[in-house]
Amino acid sequence: MVDKLEDGVIPSNLGSFDYKRLYKAVGKALFTAHVEGRLKSEIMSNPEQFVEPDPEIPFTLLDQKEAGKKLLLITNSDYHYTDRMMHYSFNRFLPNSMGWRDLFDVVIVSAQKPEFFQMSHPMYEVVTDDGLMRPCFKAQTGGVYSGGSAQMVENSLNIHGDEILYIGDHIYTDVSQSKVHLRWRTALICRELEEEHSALILSLGHRKSLVELINQKEVIGGLFNQLRLTLQRQSTGHPAHTVAQTKLEDEKLTESMQKLHIVMKRLDGKIAPMLEADGELFNKRQWGYLSRAGLWDKSHLMRQIEKYADIYTSRVSNFLHYTPFMYFRSQEQVFI
Repeated sequence: MVDKLEDGVIPSNLGSFDYKRLYKAVGKALFTAHVEGRLKSEIMSNPEQFVEPDPEIPFTLLDQKEAGKKLLLITNSDYHYTDRMMHYSFNRFLPNSMGWRDLFDVVIVSAQKPEFFQMSHPMYEVVTDDGLMRPCFKAQTGGVYSGGSAQMVENSLNIHGDEILYIGDHIYTDVSQSKVHLRWRTALICRELEEEHSALILSLGHRKSLVELINQKEVIGGLFNQLRLTLQRQSTGHPAHTVAQTKLEDEKLTESMQKLHIVMKRLDGKIAPMLEADGELFNKRQWGYLSRAGLWDKSHLMRQIEKYADIYTSRVSNFLHYTPFMYFRSQEQVFI
């Protein structure tokens, strides 16, 4: 939609748009479609068009279950949508006529996250395939429930805090809230990491050349600053005492500085377009990488991930490359 806005192809009968109005219009349309059920109804009627199943996810979870782990599904979606999507994405890949519900000890739909982690809502048991529900106060193994709270989950299963690994794909709704309020272990799923990792690999040569130019500018800039300080001290009658201490007259110092300044401007002319192009392999609109802000710094998202996620990966099935008994440890941190 941003492309359409900038290309001027949004129909005029829809109104006049700038970035702010477009943001509000898209948000309102998505909210309306979501609340009225049109979005999910269309997905349910034609999942092949919207869902890309990962055949390895069911086996990943099956390994964990058979290793003695208790598995829970906690989703904001209602029962009918959850059942349709899970049936489509899981059942055909499971062995021995297993269904998706056989993987989970407890299923909670309509969870109302992030309030689920902070507040206590009434909990209902889903007792029929049509979604008929009845009130209840404790979750039992094998049950499907609507609403409730994280505290009810902990009490029902007698597990608390860091005994639980909660896996979600939303940094706020899933990861930060379960970490802050419950001290659960957390894992963030971010599918965009795969494309970003590939783009970073392809850009290694580009980034190496860019860093070399930046290093050259730093060396020349350092010499320029030393000459500037020398000129400053000589003009006030103080001893130079600088790395670039010289007996050159002020005129010669100024001339040398001008030459260095020209070199730095030429380097800037090479560096600036390379910096702009740095993230284009990942995002053609020059919005850059998800994990980086500029060349050196971490993005706000990455700092949130570091703060709230104990582990992060691009998809749940990546855990299939490890045994269900694996203990993940962070790499050694360098502090000096």
